[in-house]
Amino acid sequence: MPQIFKVGSYLIYFWSNESKPLEPVHVHISESFPSENATKVWISRTGRCLLCHNNSRIPKRKLRDIMDIIEARHMDIERKWLNYFKEIRYYC
Repeated sequence: MPQIFKVGSYLIYFWSNESKPLEPVHVHISESFPSENATKVWISRTGRCLLCHNNSRIPKRKLRDIMDIIEARHMDIERKWLNYFKEIRYYC
């Protein structure tokens, strides 16, 4: 489970097995430790975040703040995704 970075007590990470064929670039967010019920956020070609689901029930304001940070760091996330998975696709 590649951890990308933390925002307070929230982890932003990829799962090691992101399906075959590989899903479009996205991150999972959960508090304190990785969880199967993690929130999932797609990253668009322009670096914007698109909420897939908020399964970990992060409060709306906190989630928006985290997504703002993800958007600001999208190039770093995309580089790490490409280095780890060796390919990259976008949801939109």
